[in-house]
Amino acid sequence: MGMKDQFQDKSEQMKQKAQQAKEQAQQRGRQRPQRDEESERSLREERERLDQDYDA
Repeated sequence: MGMKDQFQDKSEQMKQKAQQAKEQAQQRGRQRPQRDEESERSLREERERLDQDYDA
């Protein structure tokens, strides 16, 4: 195997790692908004309960 082949193999490996990292980041990005929505919803519900307590 020549030097050129080694560089090409290394380049391919780096591209694959970068692609995997990109895909994982996208998957994490999709999961975060769901968690945020859930936490926002629970905070909103808590605020509504507090408002009801003060109104009573």
